[in-house]
Amino acid sequence: MIEKTPPPAETLVSSGGVVLRRRHDQLETVLCGRTNPTRWSLAKGTPDPGETLEQTALREVREETGLEVQLGPPLGNIEYSFDDHDIRYHKTVHFYLMSPIGGHIDQHDPEFEIVQWFPIN
Repeated sequence: MIEKTPPPAETLVSSGGVVLRRRHDQLETVLCGRTNPTRWSLAKGTPDPGETLEQTALREVREETGLEVQLGPPLGNIEYSFDDHDIRYHKTVHFYLMSPIGGHIDQHDPEFEIVQWFPIN
């Protein structure tokens, strides 16, 4: 039996935020979406050279949601793996709690088609 060699592995790191607001006595969070296929996600991205995880999270949330936010405490991270073009990636995404202090979701960049507030429940 011939054993298949696993694809090369690369480690990736990104950072993002969970933005929460209270509106009409209801807690809401903002998500970024695409329509084809339908997919919703939290704002996150890869650090620019010399950026801290916190700086990356603030920048990515501003770019992807259009919101200016205040950084809160770290929420932890998620880890997952995926294959792309015969390369195996292991990714860690660090998330921070954030609150909106300005901007508007209509000012998001074109990476996502829709940015929308959703009830947290």
